[in-house]
Amino acid sequence: MYIKRNSDIPEIIGHEGSKIKNYFDPVCTDNRIQFSIAHFMIQKGKRTLRHKMKSSEVYYILEGIGILKSDEKSFTVKKDDSVFVPPMSEQSIENIGDGDLRFLCIVDPAWNQDSEIVLE
Repeated sequence: MYIKRNSDIPEIIGHEGSKIKNYFDPVCTDNRIQFSIAHFMIQKGKRTLRHKMKSSEVYYILEGIGILKSDEKSFTVKKDDSVFVPPMSEQSIENIGDGDLRFLCIVDPAWNQDSEIVLE
């Protein structure tokens, strides 16, 4: 079993300015899982860069409100919403709320640099 405390996980800054904490992935679980799960925080008025992932993703919104754009469609997402984004979908998420937008991102197979294609 693996237990990680949020306060012990180092925060990294994503290429689009989001703050990311990587909770679990194959590396930190001795390859016992094939997915990754990370916590993202996007500040008011900010958004991720448009990108595609070779992996599928599930977003689970923890706090805030945002606009998720996927393949020319826009969806409003808020606390307790979950979204499946198929592989190779062009996507970005923007914080349109008054506070931080926080969400979990589950990527299967696990995220790695080679699986992400930044479009801008």
